[in-house]
Amino acid sequence: MGSREIKSPAQAPTSTPLSVDPASASDSFRRKKLGVYFIESDDRRTALGGGYTVPISGTTPVNIHGKPIKDLSRTGGWIAAFFIFGNEMAERMAYFGLSVNMVAFMFYVMHRPFSSSANAVNNFLGISQASSVLGGFLADAYLGRYWTIAIFTTIYLAGLTGITLCATMSIFVPNQDQCDQISLLLGNCEPAKQWQMLYLYTVLYVTGFGAAGIRPCVSSFGADQFDERRRDYKAHLDRFFNFFYLSVTIGAIVAFTAVVYIQMEHGWGSAFGALAIAMGISNMVFFLGTPLYRHRLPGGSPLTRVAQVLVAAFRKRNASFDSSELVGLYEVVGKRSAIKGSSKIAHTDSFRCLDKAALQLKEDGVDPNPWRLCTVTQVEEVKILLRLMPVPACTIVLSLILTEFLTLSVQQAYTLNTHIGHLKLPVTCMPVFPGLSIFLLLALYYSVFVPLCRRITGHPHGASQLQRVGIGLAVSILSVAWAGIFERYRRNYAIEHGYEVSFLTSMPELSAYWLLIQYCLIGIAEVFCIVGLLEFLYEEAPDAMRSIGSAYAAVAGGLGCFAATILNSIVKSVTGGGGETRPSWLSQNINTGRFDYLYWLLTVISVINFCAFLYAARRFEYRAKQEEGSESGGGMTGTR
Repeated sequence: MGSREIKSPAQAPTSTPLSVDPASASDSFRRKKLGVYFIESDDRRTALGGGYTVPISGTTPVNIHGKPIKDLSRTGGWIAAFFIFGNEMAERMAYFGLSVNMVAFMFYVMHRPFSSSANAVNNFLGISQASSVLGGFLADAYLGRYWTIAIFTTIYLAGLTGITLCATMSIFVPNQDQCDQISLLLGNCEPAKQWQMLYLYTVLYVTGFGAAGIRPCVSSFGADQFDERRRDYKAHLDRFFNFFYLSVTIGAIVAFTAVVYIQMEHGWGSAFGALAIAMGISNMVFFLGTPLYRHRLPGGSPLTRVAQVLVAAFRKRNASFDSSELVGLYEVVGKRSAIKGSSKIAHTDSFRCLDKAALQLKEDGVDPNPWRLCTVTQVEEVKILLRLMPVPACTIVLSLILTEFLTLSVQQAYTLNTHIGHLKLPVTCMPVFPGLSIFLLLALYYSVFVPLCRRITGHPHGASQLQRVGIGLAVSILSVAWAGIFERYRRNYAIEHGYEVSFLTSMPELSAYWLLIQYCLIGIAEVFCIVGLLEFLYEEAPDAMRSIGSAYAAVAGGLGCFAATILNSIVKSVTGGGGETRPSWLSQNINTGRFDYLYWLLTVISVINFCAFLYAARRFEYRAKQEEGSESGGGMTGTR
C-alpha cells in the first residue's frame, strides 16, 4: 500500500506512488472533493498537511489515576455498571419525589399560591435539566465523568439535606396555627417570610445544580464500562441503555408510591429525609465500585475547540479550495488525534464552510496557530454536534407532553373515582402508572419486541436507534390524542351529572383508570424515544464530547418543561378574559375549562414535530456508515 496522506494535487510529488483507482479518482473530482488526495499506508508516514490517518476505533480505557489498564478483565463490564445504576436510581427517585411533593409542600406548608408554586417547581425541573450541559462540559473538558459524578452527587445530597431541614425545623416555615383547609383556599394563612422562601429556593436549586452534573455523565460513564473492541459490544450497549432506563423507572415508581406514602403517614420531613438517605446510600455504593471502573481521559475544553473552528473558518472564509497557496487539509502526524481521549475522525462533506478551518496554507507555517488552523478531527467534532442537534430537538415536544400530563392529568384524577375495590389510591400516586408500563415494556422488550421487529426490519436489535425514537414520537401522538378524547367525555359527563361547579368532587361512577390508557401510551413512548435517544447520542457523539452529547437529551427535557410553562401562559392569555361566559382553557375549575382543546393542540404540534423528525432522520447518516465509506472509497475521503 502507499502512504495515507493529504496533499494538494498541484503540489503532490511525482515520485510518490499513488494507489488511487482511476475510476474512484474521477468520481471524486466530479463530486468536487476539496481537491485533496487521501492515500493509505501501513507505516502511517508524515505527509504534506501533517499526515492524516484512518481513525482507530475508540480510545484506551484508563484507571482512576489516568494510567492504561493492563488487564481489562478485572474492570468494567456489568458488575461495574450495576454500581452506577444505583446512583441514577436514587437521583431519579429524588427528582420525581421533589416534582410530585414540592408543589403541595409550598402550598400547604409555605402558604404560597398554587400557581406560583407550580411555576417554581416547573422552573426547578427545567433548570436542573437544561443546565446539564454544564456538567457535560466539565466532565469532557477537565474532571472526567467519574469525578464529575462524585462532586455533583455530593452537592445533590447537600441540597436534599437542606430541604429536609426546611421541612423538619419550624424556624424555616411560617406559623401553621389556625391554618385549616378553608383558610388555605382563601389565602388567610400566614405567608412565608422572604428569607424563608429564599432559603427554600436556595436549597432547591442547589439540588437542581447537583442533578445537572450527574444526569449527563451517569449514562455515558456506565457505557464506558464496555469494551468497544469486542464483537458483542453493540448488543451490550443496547442492553445497558435499556437497563439504565429501567433503573430510572424504578426510581420514579418508588417516588410516586413509597415516598408519597411516607409523606402521608409521617409528614414532609420524613418524606424528604427518605430521599436524602437514599441518595447517601447510593453515593456510598457508587464509591465502593471505584476500583472496578474504567475511565476515559478528558479531552480539554470542547467549547474552546468549537470556538477555534468557528473563528478559523471565519478568518479563512475567502480562501479558495483551489488556491495555489493550499497545502492540504491539516491533521497531526500518527495514529492518535491531537485531542486527548479521542480517536481521529474521517472527513465528511457536510457543512463544507467549516472545512476552511482545516485548510492549511503556506502562510500557516510549521507551527500553526490553533485559532487560524484546526485539525480535520476538530472540525469534524463540530460538524457532528451540529448534525446531532435536530434529533434531540424533536424530543422537546415529548417532554412538553410529559410535563403537561404530570400536572393536568392529576387535576383530572381529582374528579374521578380512584378506588381499586375497597382501596383508594391517592391522586398523587397516579403518575406511577407510566412508570409501571415502562417497567413492563422493558421486561418484555427482548422477549417480545426485538424478535417481532427483527422479522419486519431485519435489524439485529429489532430497530435502529432513530427508528426507536420515531416509534416513541408516534406513540406519544396517540397518547395525547386519546387524552383529548377522554377529557372531552369526562367534561361532558361532569356537566350532564351536575358536577360542573364541584370540580374537586370525585364522580363515583367514572373511574380514574381510564387515564391508564394515556399513561401507558406515554410510558411506551418514553421507553422507545428516550432509550433510543441516549444510545444514539452516546454512539454518535465525538469520543471526547460524549457527556455533552448525553446532555443534549437532558437539555431537550428541560426545554420541554420551559415550553410547557410558556404554552400554558400563552393559552391562558389568549383564551382567558371572558369571565364566567368564556373561561380560560386552563381554568382552575377543570369542568368549565377546556383541557381537551389543549390536548388536541398538543396533538397537532406533535404531528408537525413528527414530520420534522422524519425529515431529519432520513437525512442523517450514522458515523459507522460514514467510516465504512471512508474505508471503501478507493483511498478517497469518506462517502456520505
